[in-house]
Amino acid sequence: MRITVLTVAGCPNTPLVKERIRAALGGREAEVDLVEVHDEAQAAAYGMTGSPTILLDGVDPFAPAGAAPSVSCRLYPDADGTAAGAPSEAALHEALTAARAL
Repeated sequence: MRITVLTVAGCPNTPLVKERIRAALGGREAEVDLVEVHDEAQAAAYGMTGSPTILLDGVDPFAPAGAAPSVSCRLYPDADGTAAGAPSEAALHEALTAARAL
């Protein structure tokens, strides 16, 4: 399983997403690659739909249908209807389990 975090320079949610990925892994070892995206062309090439974007083996499990490539900030909906700069630990755990990383 390859976990890639696509981000823009200075994204304030990068530390949060890395922390939540680590927590969702529950102590399991995994390599998490951080890739800084600089422009719309790179965003399109990588499949980035906002910063941060998480890819599991190259697939964004949180991408809304029809989402366009973007180097903008990205918000993720929480179960309680609020939004955060990273998926919840539970949502990440579910995505990792579905991708057979756990």
